[in-house]
Amino acid sequence: MRLGINLGYWGAGMDADNLAVAQEADRLGYDVCWAAEAYGSDAPTVLAWVAAQTERIDVGSAIMQIPARQPAMTAMTAATLDSLTKGRFRLGLGVSGPQVSEGWYGVKFDKPLARTREYVEIVRKAMSRERLSYDGEHWTLPLPDGPGKPIKLTVHPEREHIPLYIAAIGPKNLEQTGEIADGALLIFPAAEHLEATALTHIRAGREKAGLTMEGFDVCPTVPLALGEDVNALADMFRPYTALYVGGMGSRKQNFYNQLAQRMGYEKEAAEIQDKYLAGDKTGAAAAVPHSLIDSTTLLGPVARIADGMRAYAEAGVTTLTLAPAGFTLDERIAALRAGTEAMELAGLA
Repeated sequence: MRLGINLGYWGAGMDADNLAVAQEADRLGYDVCWAAEAYGSDAPTVLAWVAAQTERIDVGSAIMQIPARQPAMTAMTAATLDSLTKGRFRLGLGVSGPQVSEGWYGVKFDKPLARTREYVEIVRKAMSRERLSYDGEHWTLPLPDGPGKPIKLTVHPEREHIPLYIAAIGPKNLEQTGEIADGALLIFPAAEHLEATALTHIRAGREKAGLTMEGFDVCPTVPLALGEDVNALADMFRPYTALYVGGMGSRKQNFYNQLAQRMGYEKEAAEIQDKYLAGDKTGAAAAVPHSLIDSTTLLGPVARIADGMRAYAEAGVTTLTLAPAGFTLDERIAALRAGTEAMELAGLA
């Protein structure tokens, strides 16, 4: 099992700290550094900035949002970043959610699976430097009866095949991800539920494509907090968990809420959502079960973190992406270093 880090969103007043965390992860031998985007900072700009000031660590988008860019533009960006970083770029894609897709980008959130499949096919075709033509339900290239003609990418990526990941939560999306992608970006992963909530669906997709799990990167993001008081550390993540389980998407279309239900928290997920959507964010955070937080994070002293890492490795995780938590840069760096120490203690390094 390899280690990665997730810097989250840029522009929250911690940019210098985030760069320092990325540089320390590079020094410690972490495998990949991911950056996110929603409706603030964009991922490619951040990744270019980080890559320019690191030496070895890969940089990856977790995620570049599908409604934000035409697929050919995404291929251009991926090829450029791979060239600039000398082969250190990983392309992570996702459909985002209905509020962002329709409210921010003005793109209808319909048929996300079919849209993702077509998008990936076009991106792969463009990055292969074929002349680009495509006839699908969502994209037609070139447009018919116009001046457009099939053209090909002029930039040469560093590699013929840039690793492509998809952020997936629901069973159908996970299955399709196994079929068409090189890796899956997961969130709120509980080691004891990983087979039922994710891997069984990914494996079905791999089998559909005539593939095995060999070489497929199972890559969940897991917050990490170092300390002795596990309950106090868990409380740090109550607002974060409540936001996703209670407030992401809509009442009818919240993938994170549905995931919590599949892990056995049906009643609690409903209560968190009811309170969050009613404006009671404090009550929603208080309603998050400790066990949900503890099973989807790495909390405590190094030995306890090592036990959690071992469980993830045994469950089938191939790249464990850490989000090192702390109120100061020193605390985040300490958490980052604890990650490598725990890997060695667990016998996984």
